Amino acid sequence: MKKRALISVSDKNGIVEFAKELAGLGFEIVSTGGTKKALSEGGVPVIGISDVTGFPEILEGRVKTLHPNIHGGLLAKRGEESHRNQLDEHGITPIELVCVNLYPFQQTIAKKDVTVEDAIENIDIGGPAMLRASAKNHEYITVMVDPSDYQTVLNEYRENGATSLETRRKLAAKVFRHTASYDSMIAEYMTELSGEENPEKLTVTYELKQSLRYGENPHQKAAFYRKPLGSSFSVANAEQLHGKELSYNNINDANAALQIVKEFEAPAAVAVKHMNPCGIGTGENVFDAFTKAFEADPVSIFGGIIALNREVDAATAGKLYEIFLEIIIAPSFSEEAFAKLSGKKNLRLLTIPFEKEAKPEMKLTSIEGGLLVQEEDHLSLDDSSVTVPTNRKPTDEEWEALKLGWKVVKHVKSNAIVVSGRNETFGIGAGQMNRVGAAKIAIKQAGARAEGAAMASDAFFPMDDTVEAAAKAGITAIIQPGGSVRDQDSIKKADEHGIAMVFTGIRHFRH
Repeated sequence: MKKRALISVSDKNGIVEFAKELAGLGFEIVSTGGTKKALSEGGVPVIGISDVTGFPEILEGRVKTLHPNIHGGLLAKRGEESHRNQLDEHGITPIELVCVNLYPFQQTIAKKDVTVEDAIENIDIGGPAMLRASAKNHEYITVMVDPSDYQTVLNEYRENGATSLETRRKLAAKVFRHTASYDSMIAEYMTELSGEENPEKLTVTYELKQSLRYGENPHQKAAFYRKPLGSSFSVANAEQLHGKELSYNNINDANAALQIVKEFEAPAAVAVKHMNPCGIGTGENVFDAFTKAFEADPVSIFGGIIALNREVDAATAGKLYEIFLEIIIAPSFSEEAFAKLSGKKNLRLLTIPFEKEAKPEMKLTSIEGGLLVQEEDHLSLDDSSVTVPTNRKPTDEEWEALKLGWKVVKHVKSNAIVVSGRNETFGIGAGQMNRVGAAKIAIKQAGARAEGAAMASDAFFPMDDTVEAAAKAGITAIIQPGGSVRDQDSIKKADEHGIAMVFTGIRHFRH
């Protein structure tokens, strides 16, 4: 009696060659619709699914494999006599090998003009049912969903006449991952369609982009996964043109740099170390912007990550080349710039399409035993209810410096203070346990440049000591959320020193 294989695929890459090999190994091939047509045209002997079920495909193909002659052949335990007897009684042929992949739901909803009707029609029903049945019964059935596994299966059949239980179990596990991911994308689509904000079950799926040598430290295992249909304006979808493989810390830092540079429309350069900015500059061109970012902190930039929102030209590449950097991210590199920078064999050069997302993604943060989910912090000064409670209002130049500081401080680990001019940061105090401590770090780093500069704070001042420190450094304008029960103390202190202070009403904690 011939062994039976069931083949029904949307991805027909390599399927004719695979089926021919199976036929040569003594398999009888059963197939459906478009797959049957492709196999027949490729010269593979094939039996139609209706010939097995004795029932035509109905409801525009929605029902074709959901039949006992199929699922009995998939779910029967070959080792149990009662199961074998029932197969014989009903004339059901056991199926030994299943090769199925699913309607292209992901590709369908990725289309900009996709309709709900089209998306729904591309939710596969029979395919997942056959895959799950086969994977459940993997003790007897070899099940495949990935063309990359065809050769492994063929090799084992050629050498041993069957696949090993170990191989069948690995393939079954892959099938369950595949169907879980498929269902997760459908669940996400339907949840969004129905407007549910906090569903009782959260299902997410990611695809392996690369295995990493290690995590934050060499003793930690790590991997990098990418969200299907995730933002193209992301490190997960960057193209690496040159350099060493990205590390765990590289990816985190590159993501931080990219989130900051997104804030700017004018030519901008962002330098990041350990997920905090160490220097940011804007200018008439990318060379001017990077010069300012470098001057903001020429010490911390060493070994840093640079993100630029304009093409890297030859002049900017020359300046970048002089510094030891881990990564440079930009929309593109000119031929001259790439030739120069690729002279450093380990320097990673990444390009990313600088396109704004139509819909911001949710931020997921894992904790032990759970997951925190929140919207990304996308609010800007334009979204704020700005008030100026001090006697003196900011000058036009101070306003520009305050705006820059406010864009930056939301990306600095709390407690956060940024001292800035209108086109560049001068000092950044990050991740301190008290606000005045963060201010002292930023002021010390700014040095003489603090004179006449602006200060931004991610949260309100609990007392007036930060304003006092700013005044002693010569800072003339401050922007902060306000909202402290002791706001009046800070306002009074600012008025004493002639400082203009702006309240935004919006906090930008970042932990």
